[in-house]
Amino acid sequence: MDLNGATWRKSTRSGSGGGNCVEVADNLPGVVLVRDTKDRDGGTLHFSPDNWQGFVNLAKQIGPVG
Repeated sequence: MDLNGATWRKSTRSGSGGGNCVEVADNLPGVVLVRDTKDRDGGTLHFSPDNWQGFVNLAKQIGPVG
């Protein structure tokens, strides 16, 4: 899969200290990408848009962890 066209944005839930941040790219057709900002070359998770939306909905229900 060609990820060169991915437009990455930092999660709005990431802390300002830069320690626990993820980036999401949801501009490519049929896929949502997620990566760790501390290790951008360390791997990218791929989700279908429906699965990603299910994860986001569940995370909103559970709320902050910690």
